[in-house]
Amino acid sequence: MTSEPCDACGKGVRIAGGIGDLWNFPTSSSGGMTLELVDGSEHFLCFDCMERLPGDREPTAEDVAAL
Repeated sequence: MTSEPCDACGKGVRIAGGIGDLWNFPTSSSGGMTLELVDGSEHFLCFDCMERLPGDREPTAEDVAAL
């Protein structure tokens, strides 16, 4: 199992796949994803933080920092 910290909250997030899962075959999926925002920035966010991004406009790096 591989994990990466969420760029907003810092929580360790499971990343499915890769060599760490070769022998374990876990049934759970990843707990987040990398988003490329309209301002050109990229952030790895957990699903909880992704839900907290604004839904009425395109989020930016400032929105991630505000989380």
